[in-house]
Amino acid sequence: MKTEWIAVDWGTSHLRAWAMQGETVLDHVQSECGMARVEKGRFEAALLSITDSWLGSTPTDVVACGMVGARQGWVEAPYSAVPSAPIPNMPIRVPDTDPRVRAFVVPGLKQNSPPDVMRGEETQIAGFLGKHPNWDGVVCLPGTHTKWAQVSAGEVISFRTFMTGEIFDLLCSQSVLKHSTSDGWDDAAFSDAVEDGLSKPEQLAARLFSLRAADLLHGQDTGTARARLSGQLIGAELAATRPYWLGQQLAIIGSDALIDIYAKALQQQGAAVETANATMVTLAGLSLARNLTRQTV
Repeated sequence: MKTEWIAVDWGTSHLRAWAMQGETVLDHVQSECGMARVEKGRFEAALLSITDSWLGSTPTDVVACGMVGARQGWVEAPYSAVPSAPIPNMPIRVPDTDPRVRAFVVPGLKQNSPPDVMRGEETQIAGFLGKHPNWDGVVCLPGTHTKWAQVSAGEVISFRTFMTGEIFDLLCSQSVLKHSTSDGWDDAAFSDAVEDGLSKPEQLAARLFSLRAADLLHGQDTGTARARLSGQLIGAELAATRPYWLGQQLAIIGSDALIDIYAKALQQQGAAVETANATMVTLAGLSLARNLTRQTV
């Protein structure tokens, strides 16, 4: 089958692209050429290096979301202010492209008070809502920077970003805890830490150093320490986001591993959650964005 259009999820660290026929995936490729690794003016070359074989003699639509729309990206796609539909406007056309492609970038969302922004997650929310008409509730999108978005009547009303994933990675790789955490996991330790972090978030800094001390004094297993670290951080996040998830219809969108971790933490608090795979809703959202591009030539 011939590639009809190309869906692109272009983040800070990675570039992922799918050859599409309607909503059917024909092929998938990815590279390490995330926005942070591509020089200004080299975005088209980075994309063509992995998608060239999908292109023909006539222009192929490329619809991209993520950090590629940042000021330092391929083209700046200005934020839309909430409350707003996840994809309220026509994606931004990339000027002066290779004649074989007609490229568009989905804008992100911004919140003026408290200040917050998202790029890429709005496309996932759009894809999720496209599959769940008339859905109202809260969407959690765990990742390096976890988003919590309040959704009503097809619009994102408000959202908050938590750097939980990045803090976890930094503590494991660059803090004193790098000596006491490694691969491995302990479900019971994670659950205990979530409860502790949720009930006493003001103790977080002290609890973190206790992980190092437990290693030095008691030889605590490094996988157990890793699970406790994750649980403490997520517990503190759940304490801060309680107004979002308590008593609300809740959906978690992410990778299977992150969905599992967040679902366990929330279900532990009695929250009912439904889940959606991030790739699937990203493609659904990009398909919706592509439909908007058909209004232009």
